[in-house]
Amino acid sequence: MDFVRMGSTGTQVSRICLGCMSFGDQADWMLGEADSLAIMRKAVEAGINFFDTADSYSRGRSEEILGRSLKDLAVPRDETVIATKVFNYMGRGPNRGGLSKKHIAQSIDASLKRLGTDHVDLYQIHRFDYDTPIEETLEALDDVVKAGKALYIGASSMFAYQFARYLHLADQSGRARFAMMQNHYNLAYREEEREMNPLCLEEGVGLMPWSPLAGGLLAGNREAGTKRARSGMNRDRYNRPADQAVVDTLKRVATARGETPAQVALAWLLSKPAVTAPIVGVTRPDQLDDALRAVGSTLSAEEIAALEAPYEPQGLIGSFTPAEMAIHQERMRGIA
Repeated sequence: MDFVRMGSTGTQVSRICLGCMSFGDQADWMLGEADSLAIMRKAVEAGINFFDTADSYSRGRSEEILGRSLKDLAVPRDETVIATKVFNYMGRGPNRGGLSKKHIAQSIDASLKRLGTDHVDLYQIHRFDYDTPIEETLEALDDVVKAGKALYIGASSMFAYQFARYLHLADQSGRARFAMMQNHYNLAYREEEREMNPLCLEEGVGLMPWSPLAGGLLAGNREAGTKRARSGMNRDRYNRPADQAVVDTLKRVATARGETPAQVALAWLLSKPAVTAPIVGVTRPDQLDDALRAVGSTLSAEEIAALEAPYEPQGLIGSFTPAEMAIHQERMRGIA
């Protein structure tokens, strides 16, 4: 396993971050504790030290399983980098979601209890909160860092101008600065290359892309637009002919290299500036193999150009307008 600095920080993380959204019981594809432990064992044995979860994943079950798995595997706390997130609703009542001081103060304590630790290494805001002043959110996050409950803070998908406001105000007010951005980025979705990725590169913020295999599409085992590709979180994603063209090219390059499409897709992502570690989520231990092999894969400039050629611009996925956020939050209240 290779290790790199987490953004501009001094903390070293594995080039693959294990995503733990599959740990829990909120959907039929999620895993119980025994199956999750098997994945954790494989990851730890392979040298992965970076783990990402969120309080809203299976209503906290993911955090609980991650915390217990690390203890069951006797992984020293100082050798792990734990990341979790806050924002989505954890209940149906008022103040159970968002980025207010009240919700953040409650949420970090609840996350630490579920994880069984006294601090997380990276505490991330899951989305942009249109209902809370960014000054209030920054003050709350700064309080979390000063209290020793988190070492660094990060953010997830939002518009680049929103993240720029956070960065500017943090610098202006002398508060904790965002170290990482968890954004939607893969061969089939490259809209982040317009503004967010260049912003993060210039500001020294590391990227930990989610859905690096486009919900499995870039693993090469499904076709764009099919019922399987549209299932679950992907029902409104990766359904264009252009997406299939990306997959077809990926398969050709992978075949020529004697590698799998997933390995090549992740190797492409790892070649990109500012990318610290893609978040790889799996439901079987063997699915980690492609990600582990990708760490040692180097693509040529010609291969990268070929992989990128079929891409066609598309609408944004992951960043919400105020109206879209209202719909998202209402859906999350229903799940909580």
